[in-house]
Amino acid sequence: MHSIAVIGAGYWGPNLIRNFRGNPAWDLVAVCDLDEQRAHRVVGARSTVEIETSIERLLARDDIDAVAIATPAKTHAPLALAAFQAGKHVLVEKPLADNAETAALMVSAADAAGKVLMTDHTYCYTSAVQYIRDAIASGELGEILYIDSTRINLGLVQPDVDVFWDLAPHDLSILDFILPGGLTPTSVTANGADPLGAGKACVGYLNIPLDNGAIAHVNVNWLSPTKLRQMVIGGSRRTLVWDDLNPAQRISVHDRGVDLCTQAADAAQREAVTVSYRMGDVVVPALKEAEALAGVATEFAAAIEAGRAPQTDGRSGLRVLSVLEAASASLVTGGPVATIDHTVAERELVA
Repeated sequence: MHSIAVIGAGYWGPNLIRNFRGNPAWDLVAVCDLDEQRAHRVVGARSTVEIETSIERLLARDDIDAVAIATPAKTHAPLALAAFQAGKHVLVEKPLADNAETAALMVSAADAAGKVLMTDHTYCYTSAVQYIRDAIASGELGEILYIDSTRINLGLVQPDVDVFWDLAPHDLSILDFILPGGLTPTSVTANGADPLGAGKACVGYLNIPLDNGAIAHVNVNWLSPTKLRQMVIGGSRRTLVWDDLNPAQRISVHDRGVDLCTQAADAAQREAVTVSYRMGDVVVPALKEAEALAGVATEFAAAIEAGRAPQTDGRSGLRVLSVLEAASASLVTGGPVATIDHTVAERELVA
Protein backbone atom coordinates (compact mmCIF):
# COMPACT_ATOMS: atom_id res chain seq x y z
CA MET A 1 0.00 0.00 0.00
CA HIS A 2 1.23 3.48 -0.89
CA SER A 3 0.59 6.63 1.13
CA ILE A 4 -0.72 9.81 -0.47
CA ALA A 5 -1.74 13.38 0.30
CA VAL A 6 -4.20 15.47 -1.70
CA ILE A 7 -3.29 19.11 -2.26
CA GLY A 8 -6.41 21.22 -2.76
CA ALA A 9 -9.84 20.64 -1.21
CA GLY A 10 -11.82 22.87 -3.55
CA TYR A 11 -13.80 21.86 -6.64
CA TRP A 12 -12.09 18.61 -7.69
CA GLY A 13 -10.14 17.79 -4.53
CA PRO A 14 -13.09 16.16 -2.70
CA ASN A 15 -13.49 13.67 -5.56
CA LEU A 16 -9.82 12.69 -5.35
CA ILE A 17 -10.01 12.48 -1.57
CA ARG A 18 -13.02 10.15 -1.72
CA ASN A 19 -11.42 7.85 -4.29
CA PHE A 20 -8.00 7.59 -2.69
CA ARG A 21 -9.69 7.05 0.66
CA GLY A 22 -11.67 4.12 -0.67
CA ASN A 23 -8.96 2.50 -2.80
CA PRO A 24 -7.22 -0.54 -1.26
CA ALA A 25 -3.94 0.39 -2.97
CA TRP A 26 -3.74 3.70 -1.11
CA ASP A 27 -3.57 5.11 2.39
CA LEU A 28 -4.78 8.71 2.40
CA VAL A 29 -2.57 10.32 5.03
CA ALA A 30 -3.24 14.04 4.70
CA VAL A 31 -5.15 16.79 2.91
CA CYS A 32 -3.46 20.14 2.36
CA ASP A 33 -5.38 23.35 1.76
CA LEU A 34 -4.85 27.00 2.68
CA ASP A 35 -8.43 27.03 3.99
CA GLU A 36 -8.16 24.76 7.03
CA GLN A 37 -11.89 24.79 7.74
CA ARG A 38 -12.73 23.75 4.19
CA ALA A 39 -10.28 20.86 4.42
CA HIS A 40 -11.85 19.73 7.70
CA ARG A 41 -15.32 19.84 6.15
CA VAL A 42 -14.22 17.70 3.21
CA VAL A 43 -12.41 15.15 5.36
CA GLY A 44 -15.24 14.98 7.88
CA ALA A 45 -15.40 14.39 11.60
CA ARG A 46 -13.72 11.47 13.37
CA SER A 47 -11.23 11.04 10.55
CA THR A 48 -7.64 9.89 10.91
CA VAL A 49 -6.70 11.92 7.82
CA GLU A 50 -4.55 14.86 8.94
CA ILE A 51 -5.01 18.45 7.77
CA GLU A 52 -2.04 20.49 6.60
CA THR A 53 -1.99 24.14 5.59
CA SER A 54 1.70 24.32 4.67
CA ILE A 55 3.08 22.79 1.46
CA GLU A 56 6.57 22.85 2.93
CA ARG A 57 5.51 20.85 5.99
CA LEU A 58 3.54 18.43 3.86
CA LEU A 59 6.39 17.67 1.45
CA ALA A 60 8.88 17.33 4.29
CA ARG A 61 6.94 14.38 5.73
CA ASP A 62 8.55 10.99 5.18
CA ASP A 63 5.25 9.09 5.60
CA ILE A 64 3.94 10.30 2.23
CA ASP A 65 4.94 8.57 -1.04
CA ALA A 66 2.86 10.62 -3.46
CA VAL A 67 0.74 13.73 -3.83
CA ALA A 68 -2.35 14.48 -5.94
CA ILE A 69 -2.58 18.12 -7.00
CA ALA A 70 -6.03 19.68 -7.48
CA THR A 71 -5.27 23.40 -7.45
CA PRO A 72 -5.46 26.16 -10.12
CA ALA A 73 -3.45 25.33 -13.26
CA LYS A 74 -0.88 28.08 -12.75
CA THR A 75 0.16 26.45 -9.46
CA HIS A 76 0.61 22.93 -10.86
CA ALA A 77 4.21 23.34 -11.99
CA PRO A 78 5.70 24.87 -8.82
CA LEU A 79 3.87 22.33 -6.64
CA ALA A 80 4.90 19.36 -8.80
CA LEU A 81 8.53 20.50 -9.06
CA ALA A 82 8.72 20.89 -5.28
CA ALA A 83 7.16 17.44 -4.85
CA PHE A 84 9.72 15.80 -7.15
CA GLN A 85 12.51 17.53 -5.26
CA ALA A 86 11.06 16.04 -2.07
CA GLY A 87 11.03 12.57 -3.65
CA LYS A 88 7.26 12.23 -4.19
CA HIS A 89 5.30 10.76 -7.09
CA VAL A 90 2.78 13.22 -8.55
CA LEU A 91 -0.74 13.06 -9.98
CA VAL A 92 -1.90 16.37 -11.48
CA GLU A 93 -5.43 17.43 -12.31
CA LYS A 94 -5.85 18.57 -15.92
CA PRO A 95 -4.55 20.65 -17.51
CA LEU A 96 -1.04 19.51 -16.62
CA ALA A 97 0.07 23.15 -16.45
CA ASP A 98 -1.03 26.55 -17.75
CA ASN A 99 1.39 26.35 -20.69
CA ALA A 100 3.28 23.65 -22.57
CA GLU A 101 6.76 25.00 -21.88
CA THR A 102 6.22 24.74 -18.12
CA ALA A 103 4.65 21.30 -18.54
CA ALA A 104 7.81 20.16 -20.35
CA LEU A 105 9.82 21.17 -17.28
CA MET A 106 7.54 19.02 -15.13
CA VAL A 107 8.05 16.02 -17.40
CA SER A 108 11.83 16.40 -17.38
CA ALA A 109 11.87 16.87 -13.59
CA ALA A 110 9.90 13.65 -13.10
CA ASP A 111 12.36 11.76 -15.30
CA ALA A 112 15.34 13.24 -13.47
CA ALA A 113 13.86 12.30 -10.08
CA GLY A 114 12.84 8.81 -11.25
CA LYS A 115 9.26 9.48 -10.15
CA VAL A 116 5.87 8.93 -11.77
CA LEU A 117 4.08 11.95 -13.22
CA MET A 118 0.47 11.21 -14.12
CA THR A 119 -2.16 13.51 -15.65
CA ASP A 120 -5.72 13.02 -14.42
CA HIS A 121 -7.39 12.62 -17.81
CA THR A 122 -10.41 11.13 -16.09
CA TYR A 123 -12.46 10.20 -19.18
CA CYS A 124 -9.68 7.86 -20.33
CA TYR A 125 -10.50 5.56 -17.40
CA THR A 126 -14.15 5.09 -18.30
CA SER A 127 -15.11 1.69 -19.65
CA ALA A 128 -16.38 3.35 -22.85
CA VAL A 129 -13.10 5.06 -23.74
CA GLN A 130 -11.13 1.95 -22.79
CA TYR A 131 -13.35 -0.01 -25.20
CA ILE A 132 -12.79 2.55 -27.97
CA ARG A 133 -9.03 2.36 -27.52
CA ASP A 134 -9.06 -1.45 -27.72
CA ALA A 135 -11.37 -1.41 -30.78
CA ILE A 136 -8.98 0.86 -32.67
CA ALA A 137 -5.86 -1.02 -31.58
CA SER A 138 -7.33 -4.40 -32.58
CA GLY A 139 -8.20 -3.17 -36.06
CA GLU A 140 -11.92 -3.74 -35.52
CA LEU A 141 -12.74 -0.35 -37.05
CA GLY A 142 -10.12 -0.59 -39.78
CA GLU A 143 -8.17 2.50 -40.81
CA ILE A 144 -9.48 5.64 -39.09
CA LEU A 145 -11.01 8.00 -41.67
CA TYR A 146 -12.46 10.72 -39.45
CA ILE A 147 -13.38 11.56 -35.86
CA ASP A 148 -16.17 13.98 -35.01
CA SER A 149 -16.50 15.03 -31.37
CA THR A 150 -19.24 17.21 -29.90
CA ARG A 151 -19.22 18.67 -26.38
CA ILE A 152 -21.89 21.34 -26.11
CA ASN A 153 -24.19 22.61 -23.37
CA LEU A 154 -25.64 25.74 -21.82
CA GLY A 155 -22.62 26.29 -19.62
CA LEU A 156 -20.97 28.84 -17.42
CA VAL A 157 -18.82 31.39 -19.25
CA GLN A 158 -15.49 31.02 -17.49
CA PRO A 159 -13.75 34.20 -16.29
CA ASP A 160 -10.19 33.15 -17.14
CA VAL A 161 -10.34 30.83 -20.19
CA ASP A 162 -12.24 30.51 -23.45
CA VAL A 163 -14.45 27.59 -24.46
CA PHE A 164 -11.51 25.75 -26.03
CA TRP A 165 -9.46 25.66 -22.82
CA ASP A 166 -12.56 24.89 -20.74
CA LEU A 167 -14.14 22.01 -22.69
CA ALA A 168 -11.74 20.78 -25.39
CA PRO A 169 -9.15 19.28 -22.99
CA HIS A 170 -11.62 16.43 -22.39
CA ASP A 171 -11.91 15.62 -26.10
CA LEU A 172 -8.21 16.12 -26.80
CA SER A 173 -7.18 13.86 -23.93
CA ILE A 174 -9.54 11.17 -25.25
CA LEU A 175 -8.12 11.51 -28.78
CA ASP A 176 -4.61 11.27 -27.39
CA PHE A 177 -5.58 8.12 -25.49
CA ILE A 178 -7.36 6.25 -28.28
CA LEU A 179 -5.09 7.08 -31.22
CA PRO A 180 -2.03 4.82 -31.62
CA GLY A 181 1.00 6.97 -30.86
CA GLY A 182 -1.10 9.69 -29.25
CA LEU A 183 -2.36 13.00 -30.61
CA THR A 184 0.53 14.41 -32.63
CA PRO A 185 -0.88 16.58 -35.44
CA THR A 186 1.42 18.81 -37.46
CA SER A 187 -1.07 21.68 -37.39
CA VAL A 188 -4.34 22.85 -35.83
CA THR A 189 -7.02 25.20 -37.16
CA ALA A 190 -9.43 26.87 -34.74
CA ASN A 191 -12.52 28.95 -35.45
CA GLY A 192 -14.25 30.71 -32.59
CA ALA A 193 -17.14 33.09 -32.10
CA ASP A 194 -18.11 35.46 -29.29
CA PRO A 195 -21.77 36.28 -29.90
CA LEU A 196 -22.21 37.36 -26.27
CA GLY A 197 -19.43 39.94 -26.36
CA ALA A 198 -17.71 38.17 -23.48
CA GLY A 199 -14.26 38.96 -24.81
CA LYS A 200 -13.45 35.32 -25.53
CA ALA A 201 -14.65 32.49 -27.77
CA CYS A 202 -17.89 30.99 -26.46
CA VAL A 203 -18.43 28.73 -29.49
CA GLY A 204 -15.54 26.92 -31.10
CA TYR A 205 -14.52 24.41 -33.76
CA LEU A 206 -11.17 22.64 -34.01
CA ASN A 207 -9.94 20.94 -37.15
CA ILE A 208 -7.02 18.59 -36.56
CA PRO A 209 -5.47 16.71 -39.50
CA LEU A 210 -4.46 13.16 -38.63
CA ASP A 211 -2.24 10.64 -40.39
CA ASN A 212 -3.17 9.22 -43.81
CA GLY A 213 -5.41 12.15 -44.69
CA ALA A 214 -7.86 11.55 -41.82
CA ILE A 215 -9.26 14.45 -39.83
CA ALA A 216 -10.57 15.06 -36.32
CA HIS A 217 -13.18 17.74 -35.70
CA VAL A 218 -14.03 19.01 -32.21
CA ASN A 219 -17.09 21.19 -31.53
CA VAL A 220 -17.29 22.95 -28.16
CA ASN A 221 -20.02 25.36 -27.14
CA TRP A 222 -21.22 27.13 -23.99
CA LEU A 223 -24.45 28.39 -25.59
CA SER A 224 -26.35 25.27 -26.65
CA PRO A 225 -29.73 24.70 -24.94
CA THR A 226 -29.18 20.95 -25.33
CA LYS A 227 -26.31 19.04 -23.79
CA LEU A 228 -24.43 16.63 -26.05
CA ARG A 229 -21.40 14.48 -25.29
CA GLN A 230 -20.86 12.45 -28.42
CA MET A 231 -18.00 11.14 -30.54
CA VAL A 232 -18.27 9.43 -33.93
CA ILE A 233 -15.21 7.50 -35.13
CA GLY A 234 -15.42 6.47 -38.76
CA GLY A 235 -13.25 3.58 -39.87
CA SER A 236 -12.77 1.79 -43.18
CA ARG A 237 -14.46 -1.31 -41.74
CA ARG A 238 -16.85 -0.06 -39.07
CA THR A 239 -18.02 3.16 -37.45
CA LEU A 240 -18.21 3.57 -33.69
CA VAL A 241 -20.58 6.00 -31.97
CA TRP A 242 -20.06 6.98 -28.33
CA ASP A 243 -22.94 8.76 -26.62
CA ASP A 244 -21.82 9.45 -23.07
CA LEU A 245 -25.25 10.68 -22.00
CA ASN A 246 -26.98 7.43 -22.95
CA PRO A 247 -26.14 4.90 -20.22
CA ALA A 248 -28.24 2.21 -21.92
CA GLN A 249 -26.20 2.46 -25.13
CA ARG A 250 -22.99 4.38 -24.59
CA ILE A 251 -21.22 2.54 -27.42
CA SER A 252 -22.63 1.28 -30.70
CA VAL A 253 -20.51 -0.21 -33.49
CA HIS A 254 -22.03 0.03 -36.95
CA ASP A 255 -21.07 -2.26 -39.81
CA ARG A 256 -22.32 0.39 -42.18
CA GLY A 257 -20.45 2.65 -44.54
CA VAL A 258 -19.46 3.53 -48.07
CA ASP A 259 -17.16 1.47 -50.29
CA LEU A 260 -15.62 3.03 -53.38
CA CYS A 261 -14.46 1.10 -56.44
CA THR A 262 -12.44 2.93 -59.11
CA GLN A 263 -12.26 1.74 -62.70
CA ALA A 264 -10.50 2.92 -65.87
CA ALA A 265 -13.27 4.48 -67.94
CA ASP A 266 -11.63 5.34 -71.25
CA ALA A 267 -8.37 5.72 -73.08
CA ALA A 268 -7.53 8.83 -71.08
CA GLN A 269 -7.67 6.63 -67.97
CA ARG A 270 -10.21 8.87 -66.27
CA GLU A 271 -11.48 7.22 -63.11
CA ALA A 272 -15.13 6.38 -62.69
CA VAL A 273 -16.19 5.86 -59.12
CA THR A 274 -18.75 3.25 -58.18
CA VAL A 275 -20.35 3.81 -54.80
CA SER A 276 -21.41 0.78 -52.78
CA TYR A 277 -23.33 1.25 -49.52
CA ARG A 278 -22.67 -1.34 -46.84
CA MET A 279 -25.62 -1.92 -44.50
CA GLY A 280 -24.64 -4.44 -41.84
CA ASP A 281 -25.38 -5.06 -38.19
CA VAL A 282 -25.16 -2.70 -35.23
CA VAL A 283 -23.45 -4.13 -32.14
CA VAL A 284 -24.00 -2.63 -28.69
CA PRO A 285 -21.36 -4.02 -26.31
CA ALA A 286 -22.08 -4.50 -22.62
CA LEU A 287 -19.90 -2.14 -20.59
CA LYS A 288 -19.15 -2.31 -16.91
CA GLU A 289 -20.16 0.89 -15.15
CA ALA A 290 -17.58 2.10 -12.65
CA GLU A 291 -16.34 5.47 -11.43
CA ALA A 292 -13.52 6.62 -13.67
CA LEU A 293 -11.58 8.25 -10.83
CA ALA A 294 -11.32 4.87 -9.12
CA GLY A 295 -9.49 3.70 -12.23
CA VAL A 296 -7.22 6.76 -12.06
CA ALA A 297 -6.24 5.93 -8.48
CA THR A 298 -5.63 2.27 -9.32
CA GLU A 299 -3.52 3.11 -12.39
CA PHE A 300 -1.42 5.61 -10.42
CA ALA A 301 -0.58 2.94 -7.83
CA ALA A 302 0.10 0.31 -10.51
CA ALA A 303 2.50 2.61 -12.37
CA ILE A 304 4.44 3.34 -9.18
CA GLU A 305 4.54 -0.34 -8.27
CA ALA A 306 5.78 -1.41 -11.71
CA GLY A 307 8.11 1.55 -12.22
CA ARG A 308 6.44 2.38 -15.52
CA ALA A 309 4.70 5.33 -17.14
CA PRO A 310 0.95 5.50 -16.44
CA GLN A 311 -1.51 5.30 -19.32
CA THR A 312 -2.02 9.07 -19.11
CA ASP A 313 1.46 10.23 -18.23
CA GLY A 314 2.97 13.69 -18.24
CA ARG A 315 3.74 13.48 -21.93
CA SER A 316 0.07 12.92 -22.76
CA GLY A 317 -0.78 16.07 -20.80
CA LEU A 318 1.97 17.88 -22.68
CA ARG A 319 0.61 16.81 -26.07
CA VAL A 320 -2.86 18.11 -25.13
CA LEU A 321 -1.39 21.46 -24.08
CA SER A 322 0.52 21.71 -27.37
CA VAL A 323 -2.74 21.40 -29.33
CA LEU A 324 -4.52 23.94 -27.10
CA GLU A 325 -1.72 26.47 -27.55
CA ALA A 326 -1.79 25.97 -31.33
CA ALA A 327 -5.57 26.49 -31.23
CA SER A 328 -5.14 29.79 -29.38
CA ALA A 329 -2.57 30.93 -31.93
CA SER A 330 -4.88 29.90 -34.77
CA LEU A 331 -7.67 32.09 -33.39
CA VAL A 332 -5.31 35.05 -33.74
CA THR A 333 -3.94 34.25 -37.20
CA GLY A 334 -7.19 32.95 -38.65
CA GLY A 335 -5.53 29.93 -40.23
CA PRO A 336 -3.71 26.70 -39.45
CA VAL A 337 -0.88 26.87 -36.92
CA ALA A 338 1.90 24.33 -36.64
CA THR A 339 2.08 22.47 -33.34
CA ILE A 340 5.32 22.39 -31.37
CA ASP A 341 6.72 19.05 -30.26
CA HIS A 342 7.59 20.01 -26.70
CA THR A 343 8.64 16.44 -25.96
CA VAL A 344 11.79 17.12 -28.01
CA ALA A 345 12.63 20.08 -25.82
CA GLU A 346 12.08 18.18 -22.58
CA ARG A 347 14.20 15.27 -23.80
CA GLU A 348 16.99 17.76 -24.53
CA LEU A 349 16.62 19.13 -21.00
CA VAL A 350 17.03 15.64 -19.55
CA ALA A 351 20.09 14.97 -21.71
